[in-house]
Amino acid sequence: MRSGTKTAMYFRMLYRAAMLRKGQAASALTAIIVAAAAATAMLNLYVDVQAKLRKEFRNFGANIVVQSKSQQGFSPAELQTLKSSVGNHGLAVPFSYAVARDEREQAVVAVGTDLDLARKLNPWWSVSAWPAASGQALVGVRAERVLGSSDKAFTLSFEGKRLQLQQAGTVRTGAGEDSRVYISLPQFQAWTGLGPTAFEIAASGTSDEVNALLHKLQQTLPTADVHAVRQVTEGEANVLGKTRSTLLSSAAFIVCTAALCVLATLMGWVFDRRRDFAIMKALGASDGLIAMFVAGEAAALACVGAIAGFAAGIGIAALIGRLNFNAPISPQVRVFPAVLIGALVVTLVATLLPLRLLRRIQPAMILRGE
Repeated sequence: MRSGTKTAMYFRMLYRAAMLRKGQAASALTAIIVAAAAATAMLNLYVDVQAKLRKEFRNFGANIVVQSKSQQGFSPAELQTLKSSVGNHGLAVPFSYAVARDEREQAVVAVGTDLDLARKLNPWWSVSAWPAASGQALVGVRAERVLGSSDKAFTLSFEGKRLQLQQAGTVRTGAGEDSRVYISLPQFQAWTGLGPTAFEIAASGTSDEVNALLHKLQQTLPTADVHAVRQVTEGEANVLGKTRSTLLSSAAFIVCTAALCVLATLMGWVFDRRRDFAIMKALGASDGLIAMFVAGEAAALACVGAIAGFAAGIGIAALIGRLNFNAPISPQVRVFPAVLIGALVVTLVATLLPLRLLRRIQPAMILRGE
């Protein structure tokens, strides 16, 4: 008999076996679909939610701060080194500070920065309106009370140099920003002659990538104080770690439960078909051939279950993302090979005990009804 004919007959036997025992095949298939759907949903959430959480943590501001130890700020060479080190790995925003005086000689902290980048860095700031033109300032709510100007115009002086400003809006954070006045960096430098003295960096990527950038900055800028914002980095690590362990443990529990269901179904399947296997042995079929037949049935169920479960899992992940994170979960096609291989491994492992029972079948005893 040609190999093509043997293969066709083999698959025909698999099909007939499934059709004759639809109930048991459906039970095993359902268990595999549930396991594959759970694994797909958890893996999709595991991959996509981590990226979304990292993006959300970037909304809480910088996770790395670089401060110059010189009162004059960073040198041009240091600025170039810092910008090239960060590159596309994050958002670096310059800040320069000076203690100015208002018309009543009250001290006010003036800050020069790139206002557009600061807005991207700190979307969590409560700002009524951002400056849109030269000469406008963003005033902290506590600094506004100190300035006390009713027409929103005020004058600051630094080392005898005066600067007329117009309040564009207020900022409220509950922290030091409430006591500061923010203006554009070029205007600040023209007024004070001071360059950037600090950079706040929102580094993107995994914890290892952020730490790698931190160490790189420490090595390339030995004269600067480079440190991580622990509240942000530790909070991110804790949330990601707990999310990771929860998703993986949930997936493992569901998959193990489904594996037990598959095992129980296959055990009953083999027991009900012991007469069929006894006849096959009596006709000369080897234990290896019967094992291959049973494993083939299990593998076929695993493939069908993995495909159906993958499709269902993507839908479940999308629903969880919409209900719990208020954001869509992108389908991760790259997890399908893992789901398929996992379904095959779980199903084939579940056939080991039934196959062990098959080797003990004695055709004469079974056919006599013993």
